[in-house]
This record gives sequence, structure tokens and C-alpha cells, in this order.
Amino acid sequence: MESNADIEKAIREYLPQVIHMSLSTVINNVPWTSEVHFAYDNDLNLYFISKSTTRHAFEIMANPSVSGTIVKQHEMGQKPVGVYFEGKAVALTEISEQGIAYQTYNGRFKTDWPWIDEEMKLPEGHRIYKITVSEWYVFDKQKYYLPWVIEE
Repeated sequence: MESNADIEKAIREYLPQVIHMSLSTVINNVPWTSEVHFAYDNDLNLYFISKSTTRHAFEIMANPSVSGTIVKQHEMGQKPVGVYFEGKAVALTEISEQGIAYQTYNGRFKTDWPWIDEEMKLPEGHRIYKITVSEWYVFDKQKYYLPWVIEE
């Protein structure tokens, strides 16, 4: 991988192959990592659904800085490949059935809209979280870095 375009291409080819990511949060200098299913949009924003009462949800409310890994399991002797990221996460408070967050997640996991709509109304219900990625890293024998800032 010699250019940012090559690194971005590798990320875009890799993400469809994996459905879960390790998401890391931190509060009071104590890290926490959890596994979540994820989807991604064309701007490489990441989305996941989680109950608002989880530890990572509380930590995101206090500190939106997150990092994570998206790695396919591999066996001994196989070459490890992975995608790492850093960014900011936020619980989306208003979503619609036609909106990008729901459409992106539903496109990958076929999530029932009435269920999401009802959960969003519950104080302790599920939320769709969006991670705006600021840096990507691709690991493939060596680590490649891709700064990623999309102007909104």
C-alpha cells in the first residue's frame, strides 16, 4: 500500500467481510472494550446499536473519544489482517426510517423499524450510535495510517 487511496481501498474491501468490532471507551483513565455488531456508510462512519444502560454507552456520554479494531478471526499460521480506528461516538437521539443511520444499519442487519422506533422512546432502550472516524489504520504485516476527516 503506497498511497492514501490504496489504504482507503483496502479498508473499503475489508469492512464488508466482518460484522463485529471491538469498541474501546475510557473514563477516569480506566479503559473498557466491548464487542458490537457494526455497519458503515459511504463516508466510513460506523454505526452500532446498543442499550443505553451498557457500560460503553455511559462512557460515551462522559467521553465521546473511542477506538476500536475490526479483525477477522484467523488460525495459527495465517497472516493477521485488521483495521483499527479512532474517532468520536455519539448516541443519535432522533432517527427516522428513511435516515442514513437506520438505513445503513438495516441494510446490513435487517433490523425491524418499529422495534428501533419504540426502543428509542424508552429511557433505558436501545440507541443507534454513530462513530465519526478521524484516523484509520490497516495492519497487514506492517501498519498503514490514513487520516480521515470528512467535512460535514
